[in-house]
Amino acid sequence: IPIGKLCLYTLCAGLPPYLTLPITLDVGTDNVEALEDPLYLGLRHRRIRGAEYQEFIDRFVAAVKKVYPGTLLQWEDFLKENALHQLHRFRDDLCSFNDDIQGTAGVVVAGIYGALRITGQSIKDQRLLFAGAGASAQGISELMVSALEREGMSREDAHRKIWMVDRGGLVVSDRPGLEGFKQAFARSPEELAGIECADRSNIHLEEAVAFARPTILIGTSATPGVFTEAIVRKMAEMNERPVIFPLSNPTSKSECTAEEAIRWSDGRAIVATGSPFDPVTHEGKRHPIGQGNNAFIFPGVGLGAWVGEVRRITNGMFLEGAQALAEQVSSADLDEGAVYPPLTRIRQC
Repeated sequence: IPIGKLCLYTLCAGLPPYLTLPITLDVGTDNVEALEDPLYLGLRHRRIRGAEYQEFIDRFVAAVKKVYPGTLLQWEDFLKENALHQLHRFRDDLCSFNDDIQGTAGVVVAGIYGALRITGQSIKDQRLLFAGAGASAQGISELMVSALEREGMSREDAHRKIWMVDRGGLVVSDRPGLEGFKQAFARSPEELAGIECADRSNIHLEEAVAFARPTILIGTSATPGVFTEAIVRKMAEMNERPVIFPLSNPTSKSECTAEEAIRWSDGRAIVATGSPFDPVTHEGKRHPIGQGNNAFIFPGVGLGAWVGEVRRITNGMFLEGAQALAEQVSSADLDEGAVYPPLTRIRQC
């Protein structure tokens, strides 16, 4: 994974490969089959957690600061609670970012900006509903809040534009054991007074769509088929051009296929996916499907950090990146409903 990611800095942004260093942090595994496999290359002990885990991460970061004080440290593939915690712990202490959180946010918000170039709507008039409330959803939501604040909206009002549904249903503030990072976008019981649902302790995605009336539906759930025909048709009923982004990858985990999103919306949905999909032809019209690939964003952030000798990576940089990427989408792309440029133009981007 780290070798592949660093290759993209060179391939997409032209950074010299000798400036990159792939690192894997091995904290053990709870996979018994791996532990018993004589060919397993990792450390042969159970996964460390808690204070011992944090001490290890702290020592690693201290070593990076000492040996490579001018480096950019990219976090990748941490569990959601760890990902958010480490990002907040170190973001003001060294030049670093988490691509799963911030890179994903940048490319998705770019897709939203691109979609608004098609619909002609204001970003302040959008309502977002997420299927999935993990680190990616948190990152996208925070960057969307920043985008709304830039347009003059208060932080409190911006938060009210965002809804999340996870395995436990709609994320609500009075849910027992609600994780701390989900609190910011949890809905209060008072807001849900008029909702029609079978079980108020587990409000399903379809029920949330009907009540929240989102203009944008985003999938970060890694749950195939969660965007059902009924949900997509409801989005199309409420919006002339519904924005539907089934972002989970690989393709086997996509919330719906691109073809389903186009067909169930009678060809009106603006669709971007997390996995590559072939263009969809519906009633004679061709719909190219943009892939919300983080490679559109993070290599450019790395290039900018290197050239500018940047000492801190901020959310504002990812918002600037999102706007810049949206501007790279041509009028011809927009006419076909594409919200990203083709990956063949990645060096230009």
